[in-house]
Amino acid sequence: MNRVLIALVRFYQVAHLPFYSNVCRFEPSCSNYAIEALKTHGNLKGFWLSIKRVSKCHPFHKGGFDPVPVKEKQL
Repeated sequence: MNRVLIALVRFYQVAHLPFYSNVCRFEPSCSNYAIEALKTHGNLKGFWLSIKRVSKCHPFHKGGFDPVPVKEKQL
């Protein structure tokens, strides 16, 4: 399932970015953030982190550097 979600984000990048390149207010871009979140945290948490990040994408948020949180080690 993880590969499917990442493939969907990659498809979005290929289909969407030629029209809207260099307009993201965040670093890394939201789509790159989503891929990294899915790889680091798995499907459920990675998807949730991606949704939270995209919800910040509006004119009233300053943007800037917003990396994927480090995965907490379980005991």
